[in-house]
Amino acid sequence: MLIRFEASNYRSIAKSVELSMVAVDRGREAAREAPNLGESLLTLGAIYGPNASGKSNVVGALAWLRDAVEDSVRFWEEEIPLEPFAFGSGPARPSEFVVEATVDGVRFEYVLELDARQVLYEGLFHYPERKRRRVFEREGSELKLQRGLGALSGTRELMTERTLALSAARRFDEPLVSNFVRDLLRIQVLGHVPRRGRSGGFFGRQRRYSPRADTMRWFDSPDSDQPSLFSLVEDEGKWSNLSRREQALAMLRLADLGIEDVVIDEQEVSFSSSGGETRTQRRLRLVHRSGESSAPLDFSTESEGTRTWFGLIGAVLIALQSGSIVIFDELDASLHPTLSAELLRVFQSPVTNPYGAQLIFTSHDTSLLNHLNRDEVWLTEKRLDGSTRLGGLAEFAGERVRKSQNLENAYLHGRFGALPQVDQTEFLRALGLIG
Repeated sequence: MLIRFEASNYRSIAKSVELSMVAVDRGREAAREAPNLGESLLTLGAIYGPNASGKSNVVGALAWLRDAVEDSVRFWEEEIPLEPFAFGSGPARPSEFVVEATVDGVRFEYVLELDARQVLYEGLFHYPERKRRRVFEREGSELKLQRGLGALSGTRELMTERTLALSAARRFDEPLVSNFVRDLLRIQVLGHVPRRGRSGGFFGRQRRYSPRADTMRWFDSPDSDQPSLFSLVEDEGKWSNLSRREQALAMLRLADLGIEDVVIDEQEVSFSSSGGETRTQRRLRLVHRSGESSAPLDFSTESEGTRTWFGLIGAVLIALQSGSIVIFDELDASLHPTLSAELLRVFQSPVTNPYGAQLIFTSHDTSLLNHLNRDEVWLTEKRLDGSTRLGGLAEFAGERVRKSQNLENAYLHGRFGALPQVDQTEFLRALGLIG
């Protein structure tokens, strides 16, 4: 589980911001105990704030780090695709990222400092018995390994000044590295998270991740050999395992109780641009029941909310089964508040989320604040220099928020700041309505 994430000098983030998943209010379902840490960790993290205040860049920084670890060995030959803060000293300063997480109950810490030309510093540490020990540490081209990790010695041969040591080390059979990287690469990114590099291009390859295709795989193989790791139903006091298809269908029905099945087949499509050439394409249809009859409807005819919900099912079920992280930018963009609230409950409950999967999302939907605890809410504000400030609601502006407070009402009344500052003067003057 993610403990905390810190970033500086990335897009609108100039000074360091920190997103912590450590619970302030312990002893509730959404706060999972981490015995070796002496803390409880949250399964939800929500980021609110005005447009252009940097909400997407906070989650985008974590997505960037995940992609960097996956891609640096293969694609970072010419430059590092990094976007520092564009103003002041930002372009001349290095960017820094820190991620702390528990892996198989042990705390790990990864620290990275780099600019567009080279990796300046990198370190991976773990805390067996709560004592900090180095797995590896790298300054420039010099790499130091923990004694006894000779299997990682080949990392030096794969390293360049623009290659992450962690990317290289993951290619060798060392559990201290491979298990940490496994959990980092399991992070799934949905919504509109920015993932481009300095020149506007991607990390070196076009990312074609399709949430809809990911969900379709759950319906494609109803008799998959992959075991079900959790259940959505209780049968006479015993948890009964559902197939992958049944799990996905049960979650889909949360969006529309009229859906009774999913049909994936093939159809012949004629392309006039190719001289009438006929090709076979896969077709996705949702079967709806109306009274005593039912009929499959083409996926394109479904509401935007249903299509969005279908697209996230695969990512959410994977996260629930592996205890991994889902990042969702603009959760409220296409989902009805009732569905968004239902998704929060799925992650909060230990019944549907037994392995501590975490959902980190941005939103403008203040009604969701009624389903969140004060330590699950973070607020962004835009400073005068255009940079992003991030603060936890539980301690926002140095003023403690009461546990019992109506968060939505207080937020909308400006109790915590982080609201748009609307001034129509310039707009009215442009229309010639005022002098």
